[in-house]
Amino acid sequence: MPVSIAVALLLWGRVRGPKPLQFLARLVMILFAQITAVVMVFVMVNNANLIYGNWDDLLGTGNHVRAVPQVPADLGTAGKGSNDARTEPKVLQSFTPVDDPKVPKDVQRTDLKGRLSGVDGEVLVWLPPQYNDPAYKDKTFPVVELLPGFPGSSSTWYGTLKVSTQLAPLMKNGTVTPFILISPRTLLLGNSTDTGCADVPGKVNADTWLSRDVPQMMLDNFRVDPSADRWAVAGYSAGAHCAEKLAVEHPNRYRAGISMSGYNDPAAESAALTAKDPHLREISNPLNILKAAQTPPNVALFMSGNKGDGYESAMAMKAAAKAPTTVTVQETTGSHSSDIWGPMVPEIFKWLTGIIPPQH
Repeated sequence: MPVSIAVALLLWGRVRGPKPLQFLARLVMILFAQITAVVMVFVMVNNANLIYGNWDDLLGTGNHVRAVPQVPADLGTAGKGSNDARTEPKVLQSFTPVDDPKVPKDVQRTDLKGRLSGVDGEVLVWLPPQYNDPAYKDKTFPVVELLPGFPGSSSTWYGTLKVSTQLAPLMKNGTVTPFILISPRTLLLGNSTDTGCADVPGKVNADTWLSRDVPQMMLDNFRVDPSADRWAVAGYSAGAHCAEKLAVEHPNRYRAGISMSGYNDPAAESAALTAKDPHLREISNPLNILKAAQTPPNVALFMSGNKGDGYESAMAMKAAAKAPTTVTVQETTGSHSSDIWGPMVPEIFKWLTGIIPPQH
């Protein structure tokens, strides 16, 4: 922006020609300066909050759905761990540091081609301090999937919410379980369509991507505990809706779910695919999933929100829960932003440590 203003000031008095042409030229200078100012502010906000990961995300030109195959049935049994490696050969990924100065350098990135979902996207992985400690060389580690809001970048949890920076010392001193933290891409259909983290026939297999392809990649490449009792999923905003949906829908894959400022009804996000069809809207509502379950899922939920921004949805889930399902609700105050969610990270992971304790 300073350059555009300087150019306008430099050329303002040098415009020649008829007065209408001078007026038009100066108007273009003013508009150019205003446009660059708006772009600069947007870039600053985006860099601070990591809303979009790249220009493709911003412009909606990225395509992360290779195909929409019919997904084979999930044969896992509720209550039993089913994040077990399949019989296919392992697919070893290559990992590189994340090319973003706001993301810690110990966060790794890989491009994953989902074998079941037909989704291609990046997955960010952070390993706890104990992972490379020789004393833990024979240990497997629990995993937490971290989901951003919509639109959102897989970098946001690390760069804006500073999840690994905040948790590393707590893991070192034993206050928090040494979880592997992973953040898969959720912006799969451009910046104007939210998948709702669901499998939508003919459109996208977002649920399968998150609950089956990404866990399989982790099992193939890291010392990961395959038991559902050692897996959790967490999110904020639209990612919070996804986290509670995945947790109650797949108790054979997740033991816990964390929802910060989330919602139950998919229609709370007008851009959600699951909000546009009455049947999808009904079956993608975590409250309906919980009520319809033949056996209450063995999952623990931590749900937080302000009144009018997630609190009522959390209380509805708490009222509907029957043992062994548990719902912990925390009322918050403040805006719908990372200013609220970031400081909550230590607290929610201490809660999660009570559900998934360290193994000795």
